[in-house]
Amino acid sequence: MAEIRTIGVVGLGAMGAGIAQLAVEAGYDVVGREVSAELGERAAATIGRFLSRKVEKGQLGEADRDAAVARLALTTDLEALAACDIVIEAIVEELEPKRRLFADLDRICRPDAVLATNTSALSVTEIAAATARPQRVVGMHFFNPAPLMPLVEVVRAELSAAEAADAAALVGERMGKRVVRCHDTPGFVVNRVLIPLLNDCVRVLDEARVTPEALDTAMENGAGWPMGPCTLVDLVGIDVHVHAAEALYEKLREPRMAPPPRLVAMKNAGLLGRKSGRGFYRYDG
Repeated sequence: MAEIRTIGVVGLGAMGAGIAQLAVEAGYDVVGREVSAELGERAAATIGRFLSRKVEKGQLGEADRDAAVARLALTTDLEALAACDIVIEAIVEELEPKRRLFADLDRICRPDAVLATNTSALSVTEIAAATARPQRVVGMHFFNPAPLMPLVEVVRAELSAAEAADAAALVGERMGKRVVRCHDTPGFVVNRVLIPLLNDCVRVLDEARVTPEALDTAMENGAGWPMGPCTLVDLVGIDVHVHAAEALYEKLREPRMAPPPRLVAMKNAGLLGRKSGRGFYRYDG
């Protein structure tokens, strides 16, 4: 397996920028691709701000921060990813855009490059099927926020080569993550367990006639959760949770996977949690 030195990140939204930050901090050269220069520069500024905050907290030296920032190159051209050893996709969580992107990456990148998707709920096997070399496609599921959450799920699709999964796992470990390997199944490990559990929690809100504060208090103090379910869904994003739950329900047809009507109504009303300023709770700033 060739040494991985350069990582491409496609999509520099919240997840992609976090993955790019982890990569430059780990010493990799990174090519970050966004659809516009403005979006790319915004992501670079966000990465620089978070790294500067680590300097202020004494977690990172100024020279190390400057070196990390210098390892990030921005582009709007997919062809600029041609020399990357691994490309991690973090675009919109929809199957067809991901399949089109992987078909393009399959054409552009070297035959031995690893192509990884950060999908949280879609089939890695279906994404890989859009390429001529599905053996080099794997899932590499980071959790939000990527720089802080310690887990990465490395997912082998039906035709993924062991070498591709090994390469993704090594990258995750070098980024300081705990790596859990699994095979392609709806929701992988964490979301397969967590999404129906959170759905149950939301249904209990109405059935037990409790407030979000009371439910969070119950789960934190009765079940030992570090964060209550309503706070967690607000943090993840209600639209993100609903989308993932719908994807799991489509694959499995298990009633517990389907998003509760209350969450669907909140999503439709624009009550998305922290990012919109209001979900189960209100957020200032």
